[in-house]
Amino acid sequence: MSLKKYALKPTSALHLRDGNDELMYADGQDGKPDLNRPMLAHLYGPGTKQYAKAKADQSNRNVDKLKKKGKSDQTAEEQTKETATFLAQCTESFENVEYEGLSGRELIKAVYSDLELCFVTDQVNRHIAETANFTGQPATI
Repeated sequence: MSLKKYALKPTSALHLRDGNDELMYADGQDGKPDLNRPMLAHLYGPGTKQYAKAKADQSNRNVDKLKKKGKSDQTAEEQTKETATFLAQCTESFENVEYEGLSGRELIKAVYSDLELCFVTDQVNRHIAETANFTGQPATI
């Protein structure tokens, strides 16, 4: 039996949750949540070139900061920007997500940069860190 049978899937869809841990849905025409339009983040997993590049870029930025400043302290603003950059590289797309009229990469980066939406950043971070989310099988943890 080939070990490749256990390979990770390249992407996973995460149904986003709000600050109260409730699933989020885009608004329907009546202004109420449309249960047929879940807000999703399509994410690259640890077994992809996109994720590997994001990790390498993150590491290189950290090394560059150490070389320039001679210290590793980051301000809260720098940390938020760093996290947003990393997660944006690990995000293929958002589905049914609107934010200040933005789209594409600008939308993704803006969502991760907004401190008032830190619950989105946190759940995406947790999701991509768990390889079970990219197996197509439910996690058994």
